[in-house]
Amino acid sequence: MPLFGNAFSPKKTPPRKSASLSSLHTLDRSTREVELGLEYGPPVMNIGGQSWKFEEGQWITESGGNASGRELQRLKKRNVQLEEENNLLKLKIEILLDMLTETTVEFHLMEKEVEDIKTQHRRKK
Repeated sequence: MPLFGNAFSPKKTPPRKSASLSSLHTLDRSTREVELGLEYGPPVMNIGGQSWKFEEGQWITESGGNASGRELQRLKKRNVQLEEENNLLKLKIEILLDMLTETTVEFHLMEKEVEDIKTQHRRKK
């Protein structure tokens, strides 16, 4: 028997309280099916008057939506235009950054040349 008792023996845990406060587990199966609904479909939401359904990893508009085929074509065309404009702007940014880098390097080289000329001039005096 150890002198000071067994310090490594765990204490008994108190009994757990009820796992759920819901009374649904006490209902029979048919009542639960009526309450919770056994048949549930994909998630559906309504945005701006259009109904959307989530199927196979994508949100799909349901047939009751008020977007016409002509409007969808217009939106697709606008989307392509915006993507092209975005690509052009990205290219312009790349060119501007390259020009800025080149100008900065030239400036630093010119500064270095001026400093070199100043030090050579001081040495000659």
